[in-house]
Amino acid sequence: MSSVSKFDVIIIGSGAAGLTAALQLQGIGKIAVLSKGDLTAANTYYAQGGVAAVIDRTDSMASHIQDTLIAGAGLCDAQAVQMVVEQGPTAIQWLIDQGVHFTLADQQADPQAPLAQYHLTQEGGHSHRRVIHVGDSTGLAISDVLIKRVRETPALTLLENAFAIDIITTAKWGQYPARCAGVYVWDARLAKVQTLQAPYVILATGGASKAYLYTSNPDVATGDGIAMAWRAGCRVANLEFNQFHPTCLYHPKAPCLLITEAMRGEGGRLLLPNGESFMSQYDVRAELAPRDIVARAIDDVMKRRGLDHVCLDISHRPPAFVREHFPMLYKKLLTLGIDMTREPIPVVPAAHYTCGGVVTDLQGRTDLPGLFAIGETACTGLHGANRMASNSLLECLVFAFSTAQAIRDEAPVPALTHSIPAWDDSQVTNSNEDVVISHNWAELRRFMWDYVGIVRTNKRLARAQHRIALLQAEIAEYYGNYKISSDLIELRNLVLVAELIVRCAQARQESRGLHYTLDYPQTDAVAKDTVLVPQILSAK
Repeated sequence: MSSVSKFDVIIIGSGAAGLTAALQLQGIGKIAVLSKGDLTAANTYYAQGGVAAVIDRTDSMASHIQDTLIAGAGLCDAQAVQMVVEQGPTAIQWLIDQGVHFTLADQQADPQAPLAQYHLTQEGGHSHRRVIHVGDSTGLAISDVLIKRVRETPALTLLENAFAIDIITTAKWGQYPARCAGVYVWDARLAKVQTLQAPYVILATGGASKAYLYTSNPDVATGDGIAMAWRAGCRVANLEFNQFHPTCLYHPKAPCLLITEAMRGEGGRLLLPNGESFMSQYDVRAELAPRDIVARAIDDVMKRRGLDHVCLDISHRPPAFVREHFPMLYKKLLTLGIDMTREPIPVVPAAHYTCGGVVTDLQGRTDLPGLFAIGETACTGLHGANRMASNSLLECLVFAFSTAQAIRDEAPVPALTHSIPAWDDSQVTNSNEDVVISHNWAELRRFMWDYVGIVRTNKRLARAQHRIALLQAEIAEYYGNYKISSDLIELRNLVLVAELIVRCAQARQESRGLHYTLDYPQTDAVAKDTVLVPQILSAK
């Protein structure tokens, strides 16, 4: 039997959303922050581009809102978009106050200068330069600062190498769980399950791009929060909208290296291997078209011409300019034998961002009282059918603020009066069949890439659905009979989220935003969200 530890708030995830929420909640009581690895094990750490916000005087809130609505292909929630955009300057100032040193327009300027003094870049879908950044490693800079701040905060309990398994619920009526009561956690270092009790749990676990063979995401992006929320009785929505970043490096030694959107914003051109330009044939905005259009264009030209990659070229810009704007990428590519100041970069699309997720309100509340979801885990309505570049880090910050305020507004924290059962694994046995888990993981990612990728058909989706059912049967056998492991937890979650992605894709009988199907190439006149309701909720 596992031990039981009590907290007031448990935050699952150590990216920008989770760490910001933790800092905003300090002083409310005992707070635990869980990370599957060390605190850098989050997508934020690898984000290159920047944070979109209206800072330049030639820009406007109305323009940022309109650009976001256009990119979202009719599915954005107008209130969510307005809230996030209008909080942009406040969020940027908060990061500066925490110690993030954004790149200045004039390197001799005062780092504490007004926001107008910072360098801004332009990315796909934006009509203005509004992306504030730290070179080409903005996520790394933000992550480092936030991690430093949480480590300096004694009231926060940081639990690293902790894999959340399932949300604990209590006080049921019928089959509907009335309240979140904590979480079961696999401690990878101790190889045992811990029971953490809390009246509030915030899911900030990121997306599920590791469901795909090619992805820009780190290994932690396995859809854990989405899967746990679904099993706890929460609705999910719009999971058919998987954003494929148009430009990830095509190289066997660095298969997940993202080539930042900002490179196209600074004049980078997409070319065929023979040097021919092609993007203007697909969209008048060419390289500055939204990501879904660029990714489909690359996918189409590769398939039609039998190519294994295209090229992204910025070598026509002065070498000093390239090295100054993309220092991290320049150095990394040099180690792989590519000098981006002199030659094109081979690139392919890769799964990058999960635009759908757990249904929430504007304060991050899910269908289960006490359970919140923020960041890429959530479906807030901001992104609609396609996330616009660099809106995601802004969303993490703004919804972390609003969720922390919602929890504060409910103070004092309610006491849980029900007894929480500890995890019991006394009846399970050790498994020597880890190769099966590894094989299932590889099989899932391959058929999701082939059948539920950038371009879909009814037949492909049905094939994926059939294979998912077979994997789920095998996982059910393993989960009931063998010791919990990190790989098994993640595989269980990935297969469930893959099922939800396929179900959402089958339900959308049109092509919109990131969901493109050859069977329904038209876009319907009325945009509707795809909402899946778990059986436990529909039975209420």
